[in-house]
Amino acid sequence: MKPARSFVALTMSSLLALPLAMATAAPATAAPHVGVVDERPVQWTPHVLDGTIKDILRIGDTVVVAGTFTRVAESDESRTHDRAHLFAFRHGSGEVLAGFRPSVDGTITSLAEGPDGSVIVGGDFERVNGETRRGVARIDLATGRTVRGFDATLDDGNLYRLASNGSDLYLGGNFTAVSGESRAGLARVDTATGKVDPDFTPTISDQRRGGLRVQELALSPDGRRLVINGTFTKVDGEDRYQIAMIDTEAGRVSPWSTSAYEEPCDYPTMYTYLRQMDFSPDGSYFGVVTVGGPEIKPGLCKSAARFENDDAPNSEPTWVNKTGGDSLYSIEITSDAVYIGGHQRWMDNEKGASNPGPGSVEREGIGAVNPTTGRALDWNPGRSRGHGVEALHATSDGLYVGSDTDRLAGEYHARLGMFPLP
Repeated sequence: MKPARSFVALTMSSLLALPLAMATAAPATAAPHVGVVDERPVQWTPHVLDGTIKDILRIGDTVVVAGTFTRVAESDESRTHDRAHLFAFRHGSGEVLAGFRPSVDGTITSLAEGPDGSVIVGGDFERVNGETRRGVARIDLATGRTVRGFDATLDDGNLYRLASNGSDLYLGGNFTAVSGESRAGLARVDTATGKVDPDFTPTISDQRRGGLRVQELALSPDGRRLVINGTFTKVDGEDRYQIAMIDTEAGRVSPWSTSAYEEPCDYPTMYTYLRQMDFSPDGSYFGVVTVGGPEIKPGLCKSAARFENDDAPNSEPTWVNKTGGDSLYSIEITSDAVYIGGHQRWMDNEKGASNPGPGSVEREGIGAVNPTTGRALDWNPGRSRGHGVEALHATSDGLYVGSDTDRLAGEYHARLGMFPLP
């Protein structure tokens, strides 16, 4: 998702489940993702030699990777490539694509599939291929060139997350305007042209701390609901503490609400403790993961939770799985598993306080839970924890993982790996 993320990344499970929903948007991945992935990664993924991977997106047989890195090596380490913030490789072989070398002067945090063989990038940058493109740009996958005619630009601030249904592109960040149009933290633009949609104007306000921002976005498979989280406590004048659901057809907040994230269980300097979200394949529910503060407190910090996709006010989570002291950053939902990445040592750790409580299970840096019960599945490859996994991306044949460390399932896979379906 991912979650974080583009039309493909955020709704990948919907494209892979039966019946196939909107399968024409990504024909290369329009096959079922059934079962739980293997615990041993494939051996052909490239190695990212520094920095952190922020997002991963497969478009056809091309995999695009974004982050803070500057160097990438082939899977056999025979050759090293200079690639700052963005690179692409061939799915199945891991070959780093020589023709895709766009120049971006800052961190890319999010990816979305664009039309006509392009990828849309978002983040903290001002220039792409020497041209002014603040926060968002569309790039041709074949050539690495900036696509002319896509004119969206942030007037200020940064972009944190993109989501798309193919024709509409949603932007979330800490900006106040897009292409001269006032939009505080949330906007919708045309995927092909970047033109700001005048009919989509949800208003976030009354930040809990720091400045106003939308931290994360997740778009339902049918494109009718957009879940947002961030520093806000009101949306369209309605109480919505850190999380809200937007009716994309009406262009305003839906009746759905929850008080689950009102507890101040995070660091006083942390703007929001919510992180990535993702919808289930059928769109019936979505998941949320969180970070938190140095102490175990009441509330849903350092947890994964499931909420039903409906219009019910005062909603409670269907289930919650706590780590007992460690932050979670990423989530990707398929038909048979909710994959969770972060800095965790344990799952099923409701009573833990930076220690393994009763009933807890070890899950170093990555895990999977049962979509129905919320309890940890047996899947347990492990990884070197570092800061944590910020990128999970399900495809028709496996699960990509992006992080800031180089050990995955006990093997060397620098910052990037892929677990195949059996």
